[in-house]
Amino acid sequence: MNQQFAQALRAFGDGDYAAAEGAARQAAEECPDSLVYPAAATYLRRVATHGKAGVYVTGEAFAAFVRGGGNLPLYANTSAALRAAYTSYSHVGILDIGVGDGMALLPALAPQVVRIDLVEPSAPMLAQTRAALDARGIAYSAFNGTLQEFTDEGGLWELAQATFSLQSLEPIDRQIMLAWLRGHCARLLIAEFDVPELGELYAPERVAHFTARYEQGLAEYTDEGDLVAQGFLMPVFFGYFDQSAARANYEQPIAVWEADLRAAGFASIERRPIYDYWWAPAYLLDAR
Repeated sequence: MNQQFAQALRAFGDGDYAAAEGAARQAAEECPDSLVYPAAATYLRRVATHGKAGVYVTGEAFAAFVRGGGNLPLYANTSAALRAAYTSYSHVGILDIGVGDGMALLPALAPQVVRIDLVEPSAPMLAQTRAALDARGIAYSAFNGTLQEFTDEGGLWELAQATFSLQSLEPIDRQIMLAWLRGHCARLLIAEFDVPELGELYAPERVAHFTARYEQGLAEYTDEGDLVAQGFLMPVFFGYFDQSAARANYEQPIAVWEADLRAAGFASIERRPIYDYWWAPAYLLDAR
């Protein structure tokens, strides 16, 4: 682990952005083969000048990220796994939690799916999914809000699914929602990453892990110039080391996800690999 970069992260956490930029630039000079260090220095220069940006700096950057690099095989494999589940039924109704713009759901749809209930807090993303379903003539209902808000609606489903969405719930809320789902669906499919527990904020092993992973991530988007690096990946990276920002997600090891499902009352849980993604391996948990 480059010590200059470790200093840059601590300076960033302390709000000394000029010092953080200088240390990151020194790290880039010491390690010319790194992709993370120069990208970090560029990002920190912008932060020092204009202040911290939100995670999704531009819609264009996020769109380029999610529809490029390893996200393409990740979502293709996720959709294939969902479709395999749908086709095991003669007909099935689905609850999709955090459907987003339908990137996982839409390619997975099969004739066996006769009804879909959508839950999504982002109105623009939900509108995209609704338009696609309208074009296909598929029956659905759409709830623009969180899963916690949706629970007031009630209902029973043969199959519920959540693709990379339950990580946004705090652990206590997530356990409550998993217990609610146990009482309202016969089967729950969860796609999530197997993210290790890495200790305190600036622990050397945590810094080394994040840096190594983001070296891989940045390498998948070199053809995009700075669009993805500066518009999405670097803001997300530094968010993991920002002492002043609320957490945006609560990822955890896949074994902990399985333990949470058992605690919620699911008796049978199968784990299937989806894709060895740059951030962490992705798995589908099939709980009944």
